[in-house]
Amino acid sequence: MNSKLVSAFIVGAITVSGGTMAQAQQGSPAVQKFDTGKYEYGAHCAVCHGLSGKGDGIFVDQLKSGTVVPNLTELSKQNNGVFPFKRVYETIDSGKVSAHGTREMPIWGERYVRARILALTKYINRLQAK
Repeated sequence: MNSKLVSAFIVGAITVSGGTMAQAQQGSPAVQKFDTGKYEYGAHCAVCHGLSGKGDGIFVDQLKSGTVVPNLTELSKQNNGVFPFKRVYETIDSGKVSAHGTREMPIWGERYVRARILALTKYINRLQAK
């Protein structure tokens, strides 16, 4: 009977410690600091728009002649100091920009769902010149 009690205690202790470790990992700074918008921008937008957002990405020279990559850091400035959140969101979501492809087959495929578009739009807002 004592061995059953000891076994139950060990199983309980392992379960509790595993749950505690999982909670500690969820609350760790590395998990809290992950920036989805910054990641998406760096992985999928910066090649054309540049890491700084000024339109100086490494693929600019590969684009069709006459293509102008906008300076994303001046969107607020061009809109009387107000970041055009809805317009940026819709540009990413709709595929209305020819360089981004059509709505049916945008360059990023099915990658950009609402949460990613929101994160990316918020990140572009943070790129605005002060």
